[in-house]
Amino acid sequence: MIFYFSGTGNSLYAAKNIAESQGEKLVSIAKEFDIKDNSFEYEIKENEVLGFVFPVYAWGPPKIVLDFISKIKITGFMPYIFSVCTCGDEEGKTTNKIQRALHNRNLNLDSGFTLVMPNNYIFGFDVDSKDVEEEKLKDADQKLIYIKHVIKNRGCSAFELNEGKFPKLKSSIVNSLFNKYALSTKKFYTTDKCTGCRICENICPLHSINVDNKPSWGKSCTQCLACINRCPVKAIQYGKNTINKGRYIHPELK
Repeated sequence: MIFYFSGTGNSLYAAKNIAESQGEKLVSIAKEFDIKDNSFEYEIKENEVLGFVFPVYAWGPPKIVLDFISKIKITGFMPYIFSVCTCGDEEGKTTNKIQRALHNRNLNLDSGFTLVMPNNYIFGFDVDSKDVEEEKLKDADQKLIYIKHVIKNRGCSAFELNEGKFPKLKSSIVNSLFNKYALSTKKFYTTDKCTGCRICENICPLHSINVDNKPSWGKSCTQCLACINRCPVKAIQYGKNTINKGRYIHPELK
């Protein structure tokens, strides 16, 4: 069983790739939160793996992923557990945060991987050039071959992480500030290009967007940037941060 969270498709692509190779069920974390009275209890069969695939937000896991793990209850056989975090460059101590969250549920992370993929965080940066994007996707496919090999052979203590410089500082102070101050929806707006297609409303994992002719945002946001990157006419902006910047979604979402 592989749980995933994805905004613009990088983590979804990786999760699907791994799930298909291992013959495992693929489960959306966001959709699990939509199920009323869900106890987040899952029965694991013999030789089944338990995986978590998700993006890195400001050198940490998305809050929705940590919230999910904090509620999860595993019954049946004790699974082999792995994590894959996708990011544009480095993960800091993201995997370490997942380890601690799982430990609090009496679960042990057996292996963890950083998977570098094209950047989508256009609030702070711009998208990668097409050459860099294609190179990252090519390299990611090669690393996925290795990751699938490790998982198939139940490799323990197999951690291939790209933590970068000052990982503890970034994943503690910067990530805490991000979760406290950077999840506001106040700067979202649409230009006259908006067609009212409702794609943003339909894909928001927190159901925080309502389209009545044009979209309006509620208070909840995880900064997955699905709405802004997947708008087909590039009508959504975030203050001045995203004007004249590119947009990115994984090729398989197009």
